[in-house]
Amino acid sequence: MRAKSQFAVGSFQQQFDRLICARELEDILLNCGPKKRRPAQLPPSRLIAGLVFHVMQDCGNLACNVKQLTGQQISDSALSQRRENLPWRVFEQIMDCALSAKADPTRHPEAFYHQRRLLGIDGSQFSVSNTPQNKKSFVKAASRRMKAAFGKVGLCVLTELGLHNPVAATVGMAGMSEQELARPLVGKLPPQSLLLGDRAYGLGCWIKRIRDAYPAGDRDYLFRVKANCKAKVLEVLPDGSAWVEITVEGQRIQLREIQGQVRRPGGQWSSVRLWTSLKDWQACPAGELLALYGRRWEQEVFYKELKVDMRSAELLKSHTEMTAAQEIAALILAHAILVEQRMAAAAQGGVEVLRISFKKTLHFLEPLWLL
Repeated sequence: MRAKSQFAVGSFQQQFDRLICARELEDILLNCGPKKRRPAQLPPSRLIAGLVFHVMQDCGNLACNVKQLTGQQISDSALSQRRENLPWRVFEQIMDCALSAKADPTRHPEAFYHQRRLLGIDGSQFSVSNTPQNKKSFVKAASRRMKAAFGKVGLCVLTELGLHNPVAATVGMAGMSEQELARPLVGKLPPQSLLLGDRAYGLGCWIKRIRDAYPAGDRDYLFRVKANCKAKVLEVLPDGSAWVEITVEGQRIQLREIQGQVRRPGGQWSSVRLWTSLKDWQACPAGELLALYGRRWEQEVFYKELKVDMRSAELLKSHTEMTAAQEIAALILAHAILVEQRMAAAAQGGVEVLRISFKKTLHFLEPLWLL
C-alpha cells in the first residue's frame, strides 16, 4: 500500500468526517483541549485534520498542506506552537473514538477463524531526529557496539488481520516499554475475537489479564510461548496437543498447549510452542492452529505499510516528544482512512482486501496521466 500521491482535499475531508464526526471531535476538544482565550485563527479540529492530511502527502511542509486543506496561511512555527498546546489526551481520545473493527464475516471471511475475528498485537518503534528537545527527552538505546543513532518512540497497535486495520493503539512517551504500552489494549478487544501474539505475550500474566478482563470467555488467544515457560501436562489429546496447567500469582489456569515444527519457504525448520484458549481439538486441530499462527506476520506487514509505504522520510519530522507522538497518531488515523478506501476498492473489484495494492495501482495509472 502506498499513500505517496496527493490525496484530494474534498475526498479526504469526507473520509475524515466518516472516521470521527465533527461533534465527537468538538466534544473531545471541549473536555480535553486547550482553554479558549479568543477565537482561534485555525480551530484545533482543523489543525488535527490538517496534520492527518499532511502525513498522507508526498510533498510539502505542514503549513503548505494545512493551507491546501483549510485555505488558511499559517507558518510552520506557529503551527508547531499550536500543536504543543494540544494535550496528548486529545489524541488518545480521538484514537479511542475513531479506531474500531471493520471486517464483516460475509464480505471478509479471510479476517475470521470459526466466527472469531482475527487480531494481532505487537509493538514497534519510530526514530526521531536529533533535535535538542528530543535529545533531552529520549535516551538512545545501547547495543554491543555503541548507542543508537536516533532516539525512539514506541507504539503498540491492536490490528485486525485480513484488513490491516488498526483497532486500537497506544503511543509511548520517552522510556515506556512495549509491555507498558500493550497493557491498556487488553480492555479493547472486540467480542468474539481471537488474539495472536508472539513470545512477548505468551506469558502467564497475559493469560491472566485476558481471563480477568473477560470472565465470560468470549475473547480467545493464541500466543507463542518460550521454551522455558513451565506447564504441567494434564492430558495428551488425540490431535497431538495437550491440556496443561500453569500457575500465575498463586492461581492455577488450565489451557491447551500445541508444539510443532514449522518452516518458511526455502528456510530451516524451527520449533513452535503455542498456548491457546481454544479447547475443542476437533473443531480447532493442532495442525490448523499452527498454520493459523503464521497469520501473525500480517502485523509486521502492517508496520511496514505504516512506517515505510506511508512515509517519504526515515525519521519523524517532529522536533519534540509531544509532536512526535502526535505525528504517529496521525499516521495511524491516516492508515485507518486508507483501509476504508481499500475495502471499497476490494468490494467493487470482488477480491480480498489485501489483494488491493495502491502502489501497483499508481504504477498502472501513471502512463494514463502522461496521455
